[in-house]
Amino acid sequence: MEVQVSPETAKKLNDLAASSGRAPEEIVEDALAGYLKEVASIRKTLDSRYDDLKSGRVKLVDGEEAFRRLREKSERRRSGG
Repeated sequence: MEVQVSPETAKKLNDLAASSGRAPEEIVEDALAGYLKEVASIRKTLDSRYDDLKSGRVKLVDGEEAFRRLREKSERRRSGG
């Protein structure tokens, strides 16, 4: 597989490779593997949250209500209560 990157990204990759003594391909492989692991983790979390909502274990909170609660919490902290 080939990946096309901008000239700026290629320069950064080559500079990092030169300074680290690693091949650019190794750096790209490590970066992509880490990214895919993170995406899979986020997907798992989102699926779990969706399942919680769908099953009724978790209830939605209106956005305005959520902001109101946060404002009240901040005000209590500032007032020492």
